[in-house]
Amino acid sequence: MMRLRSVIADVLIYGWMFVFGLLAAPAAIASRDATYWIMKTYSRNVFWLLRVICGVRVEIRGEPPKPGEEVVVASKHQSYLDILLLMHALPRGKYVMKKEIMWTPILGFYALRIGAAPVDRGKGKAALESMSKRLAEQRGERGQIVIYPQGTRIPPGVKAPYKIGAAVLAQRFGMPCVPAATNVGLCWPKRGPKRPGLAVIEFLPERIQPEGTPAELLARMEVAIETASERLRLEGEIEQRRIADRLT
Repeated sequence: MMRLRSVIADVLIYGWMFVFGLLAAPAAIASRDATYWIMKTYSRNVFWLLRVICGVRVEIRGEPPKPGEEVVVASKHQSYLDILLLMHALPRGKYVMKKEIMWTPILGFYALRIGAAPVDRGKGKAALESMSKRLAEQRGERGQIVIYPQGTRIPPGVKAPYKIGAAVLAQRFGMPCVPAATNVGLCWPKRGPKRPGLAVIEFLPERIQPEGTPAELLARMEVAIETASERLRLEGEIEQRRIADRLT
């Protein structure tokens, strides 16, 4: 039953993305403000579908950056759900994402409209320079740069190295870093069906200043994000066990 519910949710989530995204495209072309409204509205619709169909509730903790505040949001990445939670919570998030996504129908179009920066993960320093140039072109429009320091989705509790790009961006643009932790992979895993529970993204209170070497800055990000994400993982697993006990 859980797998069937997950399949139904996927069909509705991605089907609605196509239909709503296509119908709203003219407004997105006309206005970047409209683009954000469309993407935030879509995110809220997904949260509703997840709750009704799969029993997944979402929660945003901590204090997101304020409108007009320019920061680098360095977030743990576990599934499509944390992307939507950040879109919903941030005033004007601009994502660093792998270049393949930019060619995805609907999603790629909207990513370009909000000034997302594609990155070719196989090109090392050249990719970093290209990403920085793209984001520099967006500096006239204040917003929050969203980057996943590990570069890809990492399941809860799994260790993976942090890449230097997040620290380099923060220092190059002179922006403080807002670390964000999550446990959404417990409810929307990389593989397998969606599971009932509480999916949380938490903006941590510390604003990490772009000081020291890039390696030192990255280490501070990693400690903050990993410590909080592990705490959220343990909380989430307890909640999922309680739900499972009620259902049996």
